[in-house]
Amino acid sequence: MLELTRFFKSIGVARLSAMGVVAAVLIGFFVLIVSRVTSPYMVPLFTDLTFEDSSAIIEQLESQAVPYDVRGEGAVILVPKENVLRLRMSLAESGLPSGGSVGYEIFDRGDTLGATSFVQNINRLRALEGELSRTIRALQRVVQARVHLVIPERQLFQRDSESPTASIAVKVRGELTNGQIQAIRHLVASAVPGLKPSRVSIVDEAGQLLANGEDSASGGAMMGALDEKRKAQEARLRRAVEEIVFQVVGDGRARVQVTAELERNRITQTADVFDPDGQVVRSSQSRSEASNASEDLAAGGVTVGNQLPGADEEGGDTGSNSQRETSEEVVNYEISRTTTTEVTEAGRLRKLSVAVLVDGVYTQEAGGELIYAPRTEEQLAQIATLVRSAVGFEEGRGDQVEVVNMRFVANAAPDANALVEPGLFDFTMDDIMQVAELGVMLLMTLLLVLFVMRPLVRKVLTPEPVEAPAPISPIMTQEGVEGGAAVGEPDQRLEQAQAAGAARADMVRQVSELVKTNPDDAATILRNWLQEAA
Repeated sequence: MLELTRFFKSIGVARLSAMGVVAAVLIGFFVLIVSRVTSPYMVPLFTDLTFEDSSAIIEQLESQAVPYDVRGEGAVILVPKENVLRLRMSLAESGLPSGGSVGYEIFDRGDTLGATSFVQNINRLRALEGELSRTIRALQRVVQARVHLVIPERQLFQRDSESPTASIAVKVRGELTNGQIQAIRHLVASAVPGLKPSRVSIVDEAGQLLANGEDSASGGAMMGALDEKRKAQEARLRRAVEEIVFQVVGDGRARVQVTAELERNRITQTADVFDPDGQVVRSSQSRSEASNASEDLAAGGVTVGNQLPGADEEGGDTGSNSQRETSEEVVNYEISRTTTTEVTEAGRLRKLSVAVLVDGVYTQEAGGELIYAPRTEEQLAQIATLVRSAVGFEEGRGDQVEVVNMRFVANAAPDANALVEPGLFDFTMDDIMQVAELGVMLLMTLLLVLFVMRPLVRKVLTPEPVEAPAPISPIMTQEGVEGGAAVGEPDQRLEQAQAAGAARADMVRQVSELVKTNPDDAATILRNWLQEAA
């Protein structure tokens, strides 16, 4: 212990402090490096979580002693990468995440035994809404969904009852097609008794109405249905044109816009057409009549002739004869008649306009530069012919198809990326983050070595200057002894001599120890004395 104490005393307080600081910094730094290297790689377990789901998932993770990290104000939970699959399966078994909704597991609690019928009905409605929300979220493009059901209660002795309604708010990736919207409406309508698909309203996260919930008999519902039909028809024709044009000019090398004009009125027309050439004899009737009559004027018949003056002298005839013959024929004909009733429902396509913008042709030179060249009129005519066939072009209806060739500004060189093969330095986002993390750690290490460890190590390795003891002059000592002897008593002179001898011996011992412990310093001091003496 004495040797150890002498060793620490010989080192000095300053160097001991510097050595302690260096050791502490090194230990802390290496602990940080080891903990960072040995810590598991954290990946997202779930994202876009509600506060209810986050609290429930964190409780499950703490019960399983799984390390986790919470980001995004509780919306994202990170766990070790090797535990992601197992945790997702175990949480799915527990019904997590539920999306902030409650399903039929609400009836698994034991406190529902004494609940009133009102509470049971409310729980049933909540469970139905939660299950529908989970089912809608299972669709590919739907991120979140909220379902609200209004199921009127039927009163006693009531003949007419109100039909149920539903409203759905969805958050989607991209855009839902008309078929997907109708699928959601029919899905909800099939799960609720008495609910019609037309009574289901759907809105997106931007507040845009995707499907109205008005009755189909109302004018607003008909207009909304026509708009949906128009959009669906335009989207279908646009996809058809893009599919066939992209095969000719390449993906992303064309822009297609389709405008369809639909009939918004319901028209009923009735026409009667008579064909005179198509007459047929239906019935024929003939009648003939003949009569012969004679009259005796002398018998007193009164006629115009015998009443004239002189009739007796002039006429010698005494009578007249009459004969009549009548013939009649009636023929009935049936004429061909055609009655046509035509009903034109709203939504019939009246006119179609298609605009196609195609990019030119790019050729690569030897230096790698891409040269643009417009397409020929023959190619544009062929593309127009394909477009007309794809959309069902009818000239009599007034349809229009325009194909224009112009150079794309935003995509002037679309084949440049295709010509460059993936190289050695094509990193993913995870690779970039790992390299950035390693770079930050390396920079911190260099700063620590240059500005912290280097000064401390230099302080430890630099020896402390040792002050040389003042030289003892034998003359001064002898003079002191002799002076003391002349003044004091013999006993006092003896004590003073013994004390001086002891001090001198102690000084010699200290000098010898200093020389043994610090030979370099002692040699330096002796060298300085020799130089001063010279």
